[in-house]
Amino acid sequence: MSLKDGFVADSDLHVMEPPDLWERYIDPAFKHAAPTGLSEMRRDMRVKVKSRVMLRTGTVRPVRRARKESGWRPEHDDVYASAEARGWDAASQVEAMDREGLDLAVLFPSRGLFVLGLDSVEMMGTDGLEPDFAAAIARAYNDWMHDFTSYASDRMFGAGMVAPHDVDSAVLEARRCVEEYGFKTVFLAPGCVNRRPWHDQHYDPLWAECERLGIPVSFHGGGQTYLKPDFSLEIFDSLMMWHTFSQPLGIMTAAVSLTSGGVLERFPDLRVALLEGNCAWAPWLFHRLDEHYEWVGFAEAPELTKKPSEYFRSNCFLSVEVDEEPARQYVEWFGDENLVFSTDYPHGDSKFPNSLDALSKLPIAEESLQRIVGENWCRLYDIPAKKLAPRDRPAEES
Repeated sequence: MSLKDGFVADSDLHVMEPPDLWERYIDPAFKHAAPTGLSEMRRDMRVKVKSRVMLRTGTVRPVRRARKESGWRPEHDDVYASAEARGWDAASQVEAMDREGLDLAVLFPSRGLFVLGLDSVEMMGTDGLEPDFAAAIARAYNDWMHDFTSYASDRMFGAGMVAPHDVDSAVLEARRCVEEYGFKTVFLAPGCVNRRPWHDQHYDPLWAECERLGIPVSFHGGGQTYLKPDFSLEIFDSLMMWHTFSQPLGIMTAAVSLTSGGVLERFPDLRVALLEGNCAWAPWLFHRLDEHYEWVGFAEAPELTKKPSEYFRSNCFLSVEVDEEPARQYVEWFGDENLVFSTDYPHGDSKFPNSLDALSKLPIAEESLQRIVGENWCRLYDIPAKKLAPRDRPAEES
């Protein structure tokens, strides 16, 4: 059976927010400082916050080269033409889901992945992001996302933005996103605000609230910001080099912090999604981490009652890239029960509208792939399966 014949859900479908989202939706008290999306490149994901441009590209380069570094490919002009002409509205999002064969999807941002990428204090000559301003940025985004998903609320589900700059505000916003808007997760960038790691008990109220609400915490990186550590490693000045590191290293760091730092020991029912950073690194990382736990864990992590890999197996979900051939080694090591997939629409490295075709070619058993595109997604987000995408798509759109 083809993957397209069964239930298919995207764990991390992206939107392209309008450049003026925050100018239109932010609390009037902060409108004078509202972040502004840039639009000099095709599908420009950059956003200006205060005087800083989030999603830096290192050394300043000519626009034509920056265009290439953004991930743009000529063939995308055709597959994304309709959505771009419509301004990436909600109707075009559903059309893209139908074209790819997606029944349901949880929606993550593009510009919103970076908009909170400043510390809450001034550091290294960079203006800080005041906690109340950061919270207002998150609320504005979530209000917009609620309006966007309302177009097809039976198929599109929001991932709520929370600002870790102030934990009490983040708790309240997570509660509002779930109880008022029906969002199915909240997301955080892996970069740490004020260098405070995710296992610091400072964040425990947020983990406790997510556990109470029954939603996963999602970590999703993407590009260069001013948070530390900089997972692009700072020394690289081209996307080919720094992007290779940034997303995997970001979620690897979050995974280590949550499993070895005691978060999942303190909150055993908290689910965690580690998105858009590949999965094939996990066997090596957790083998090494378990070795260190056996070596020094009795002194450095006495609160842990399990090996780090066991917390990972029981609580964490990873996203597999549709052309990630080394993923077969992940399945051999950990099995197939905590993998989900994403098309990464409409970003430059997406295989849209042929993501499912690419996934089906991975050296992974078909029954495992069926779980990856369906059943696992339902367990992660606690959403029942519904086959809502049209199954009679023309051959040229498959």
